Amino acid sequence: MLANGRTYLAIPGPSVMPERVLGAMHMAAPNIYEGELHDMVARLKPDLARVVGTAHNVAIYIGNGHAAWEASLANVIAPGDKVLVLATGRFGIGWGETAARLGAEVEHIRFPWGQPVDPAQVEAHLRAKGPYRAVLVCQVDTATSVKTDIAPIRAAIDAAGSEALLMVDCMASLGCDRFEMDASGADVVTAGCQKGLMTPPGLAFVFFGPRAEAAQRGDAASIYWDWRARAHPEIFFQHFGGTAPTHHLYGLRAALDMIFEEGLENVWRRHRVLSEAIWAALEAWDIGGALRPTVPERADRAWSVTTVEAGGDNGQRLRRFVEQQAGVTLGIGLGAEVPAGFFRIGHMGHVNAHMVLGVLGCIGAGLKALDIPHGQGGLDAAMDVIARA
Repeated sequence: MLANGRTYLAIPGPSVMPERVLGAMHMAAPNIYEGELHDMVARLKPDLARVVGTAHNVAIYIGNGHAAWEASLANVIAPGDKVLVLATGRFGIGWGETAARLGAEVEHIRFPWGQPVDPAQVEAHLRAKGPYRAVLVCQVDTATSVKTDIAPIRAAIDAAGSEALLMVDCMASLGCDRFEMDASGADVVTAGCQKGLMTPPGLAFVFFGPRAEAAQRGDAASIYWDWRARAHPEIFFQHFGGTAPTHHLYGLRAALDMIFEEGLENVWRRHRVLSEAIWAALEAWDIGGALRPTVPERADRAWSVTTVEAGGDNGQRLRRFVEQQAGVTLGIGLGAEVPAGFFRIGHMGHVNAHMVLGVLGCIGAGLKALDIPHGQGGLDAAMDVIARA
């Protein structure tokens, strides 16, 4: 009964889509051969590069994040190449699995649950086990909500004397967490439209710099995955390997306009403050580790998603309560090692203070309704963060 009304999808993607984005997509099919669509795409790609902080190339694919993984690898990886995966959760492992299916020899450094990449360990591994064609890492692994600083990994690669390309997954962080591709030293960045960019799933992006462009494996990539024509098209249809994803492009255009109107620095700050409000509530509710973020250090937590350990099957119970009784959908725990006590709160994209406080209020109600032991003052702690912002 209490769940009737507008529901809230507080999962870590697809994120909440603004009415402005949906409205931009609510149109008849445009002319794909000339005119407005062509002009809009010409402006769109530089703006995508601006969000990711690069002066270099962007290729757009019709697909999800897994498509971006494959596209990025297909252009620079050949069978037999060695690839090092820096795994902080399930999605790092998944990117490595894609590389293995393309014939790469994949090795992993698996970091403990809740811990970011240790650059010193990376440097030592590269010195002992190299050479590698590429190093893969997620800035934020959506499963664990661990955030890794990318620039120190570039420094570790360079210190080891490695020629490996640094390839970074920004699926869960682009438009939420601070990231600047060129300043970080990343050679390739993969991302998608359905999280911080607030657009329905369907567009995948691969950004690549000069080292990656020079490392292109000739014609190893299929015509569809080859990023050269997409980044440097001679005719419009090469932007997308065929027919353009018209309505997604108009939605993305509206989303980018919203980001730039707010200001990218302000977007990052909003996500940081809202994250801190969530962490403050969880820390107030926590009793002996019964309800806590799985990433111990705040500096290592994503500004887009928070993974929470509730103990036993309490995560599953809380998710069911807030969805069925309050109309809020929380994210499930991901990974083979994750029991029913885990859940995730998505706070990415089109989200503000009243939405976050509403989610926390519903979680607090669930804690009471289900008799889950917890401390007091969680919502007050979150309100204090908002009030001081």
